[in-house]
Amino acid sequence: MIIAGLYQKCKDGIGRVPQDMLSIAILVLAASFSFGLGYLAGLDAGRTGTFSLEMASDPLPLATTAETGQIVASKNGTKYYFPGCAGAGRISDANKVWFASAAAAAAAGYAPAANCTAP
Repeated sequence: MIIAGLYQKCKDGIGRVPQDMLSIAILVLAASFSFGLGYLAGLDAGRTGTFSLEMASDPLPLATTAETGQIVASKNGTKYYFPGCAGAGRISDANKVWFASAAAAAAAGYAPAANCTAP
């Protein structure tokens, strides 16, 4: 009942508007909508949507787990350790970066810890 009453009020309200005014309003709304879509399409046309990552020509041998890695470092630090050193135990698991060799760690910018010698 409520919807039927609302429908009748809208129908009566639109019926009182001159047909020329209604046509002009529809035309203006359609033109505005078309302009907006065209503007958005133009904004999208300038974007390529693709990007590329450049890899080093000689990637460092980086081990990801303690089973394959021989050297451990913190991603926030500058020193590398052997897994048995006390300094290695203080690095949280989330920050550990494993390397296959001391040379790989040095190539990544890490220096050997003074208090940790080779096993």
